[in-house]
This record gives sequence, structure tokens and C-alpha cells, in this order.
Amino acid sequence: MLASSTRTPQATEPTFGYSFPAIRGVQAGREYYVSMCPLRFVPKVFLFNEAELVPGLRAQRVLNRARLPELTNYILANRESYCFSALTASLDGPVRFEPLSNGTEPGRIGTLHVHMDTRFLINDGQHRRAAIENALREDPDLADDSIAIVFFLDRGLERSQQMFADLNRHAVRPSKSLGVLYDHRDERAYLVRLVVERFPLFQDVVEQERTTLSARSRKLFTLSAIYTATNALTTGHGDLSLEERVEYAVRFWQVVSKQFPDWRKVQERKLTAGEIRRDFIHSHGITLQALGRIGNGLFREEAYGPKLRPLRDVDWSRSNAELWEGRALSAGRVSKSGNSVVLTTNLLKQKLGLPLTTEEQRVERAFERGRKKKNG
Repeated sequence: MLASSTRTPQATEPTFGYSFPAIRGVQAGREYYVSMCPLRFVPKVFLFNEAELVPGLRAQRVLNRARLPELTNYILANRESYCFSALTASLDGPVRFEPLSNGTEPGRIGTLHVHMDTRFLINDGQHRRAAIENALREDPDLADDSIAIVFFLDRGLERSQQMFADLNRHAVRPSKSLGVLYDHRDERAYLVRLVVERFPLFQDVVEQERTTLSARSRKLFTLSAIYTATNALTTGHGDLSLEERVEYAVRFWQVVSKQFPDWRKVQERKLTAGEIRRDFIHSHGITLQALGRIGNGLFREEAYGPKLRPLRDVDWSRSNAELWEGRALSAGRVSKSGNSVVLTTNLLKQKLGLPLTTEEQRVERAFERGRKKKNG
């Protein structure tokens, strides 16, 4: 985009404005335009000053500045590979599209002239716009990068609000499992993918796309659960190489799996994953995370296998409310809270004869006080 002065056929004096090379299209009977804008112009042209307006008079959500450091760092930390989708904006004011006559796409390719007084209203992407502004302050060399812009002609506040609702109506975040599977920046995600790849049982029983498992699913664990548990297992050991952490994680989960014959039976199709998840605690993410926390404390030990053998003697039945209610279960349902993870870890450590950390002791004392109070 270049700042320029253009002359309309009716004008006798130059009309100052912006000129965007653009492609014209039609959607729902209305014209719209697609262009590319150098990042250096984004903060100057696409202003956002609606924070003081009440929601009914805005066409966008209020800027959440807490999101900006992460978005800004994403650009700066991935200077050679960051990727942003297009900004969507409405043009409220005089515009003129001047098509090129090149004989290929008559009337579609040309220049969009926007009057200086025209207001640019962002319908989608105000956080990306603010992050770009912040990133430019840190790295001025980003100025010549570009971002796609989709321009709609403004039809008033009601239409702009409807556009915002429509643009976000069907936006669905990918599942955490799919995020782990596709994330090539996060070393922890890479580590977990290597663990699953090298452990045959995980290859067969881990659901790699979904974060929840249906009753009929043949998978026993989700990739997101393995990610959380393996992160609990390996965190704090960054002094070791990635390969050393992967080797330990694979070995640990192999040893753990030997304590749960049902896992192998699911792999061999002798039992269904659905009935195991329905009847037992040991296949749920909270148990995996608790086991990961326990394994973290055994990281530097060579022969820790015997310490895990008592896991075979634990009553893992969900029906054992006396053992699991208030820890892994809340009103009979598997809990995912951080406090439940700690309480489940505490129970397993007690079964294994392992000491509790100071924080685990504090949580355990609070749990026991609450249980005594409840029982009168």
C-alpha cells in the first residue's frame, strides 16, 4: 500500500488518500476487495479506539492487552516462519476501484483508492494488528513484510456487528491433541511425539486428534493426556539432552505399562478401551499425570522398577468411592482439577511408600481436615 494523491473525475483539486493494489470480488451480492499491506502501514491506517464505547455501540470486542505479549513474542521469536491470517476491515467513507484492462481478468484486478477521511474499522484481527505494532517497535526490519487485508464496504454499525458475529460464529479452536501433533515449535510436543512413536503400545492406543474419547473409541488415551503426563515426568530436567529425556520417558512408560495388564489387553483387542475407561481409574489422564509426577522424582534413579510394582495391588475400580472420591473423583465423575491431581499423586505415593513433597503434604492435610469435618 502506498500513500498517494489521486484525482477523481469530478474533482478539481487532488484528493489525498491511499491506494491499494487489489482484487475485486462479490460475496452475498456485495463487492469486497483483497489486498496486501506492508506491516509498517498497519498501525498507521488501521486504528483501534473503541475501548471507551459501550458494547452496543462497538463493532468489536475490547482489546485484551494480556494477549499481546504472547502474540508479539510469537512474531519476534519466529521471524523466519511466523504466519498470520488476513485482517478483515470495513471501509466507512469514499472509495473507488479502478480496474486494470490487461485482458486476463477484466474488472477484477486493479487499484482500490481510499479517501483520506475514510474510516478503517477492523472487523477481525485487532489483536494481530496490535501485536504487529508492538513487534515493529522491537524489530523495524519487519516493516517490509506484508499481511493480507480483506476490505468490505461499510454498511453501518449493525452490519459491522453482524460481520463480527458471523466471522466468529464458526471459529473452533483445534483440539489440544491435534495442536500437540502439529506443533513443530514446542520442544515438549516434539518430545511427546517421539515417545509415542517409539513405544508400540502408545502407537496403538493413543488418540492423536481428539481430546475426548467416545464410549466406542478403540483408543485408551488421548495425545493431550500423554503430553500433560510426559511434561510432568520430564519438567525440571532441562540439563539433559532431548534424546536423554525421550529415552527416560519411553523407559518409564514401558515400566508403568507392565503394572497394568489391561492396557496390553486393549492393545491386543482382548478387552475394549471403552469398558476399561468406564470401570477403572488407571486409564484416565489424571492418573497418567499423577504417575508422571511420581516418575519425575525417580528420574535420576537407575533401578526404579521395583518401586512401581505395588501399583498392581491398587484397587483401580471407579466403584471404590472410599478410595477415590475427593481425589480422582468428584461426585463419581473423574476430576481434572490441579488439586485432584495432587491428591491422586499423594495416594499413589502412599501406596508406593514414597515421601510427599512439602506442597503435597499441605494439600493432604487440608484434604484430611475436610474429610473429618464432613464425617462429623
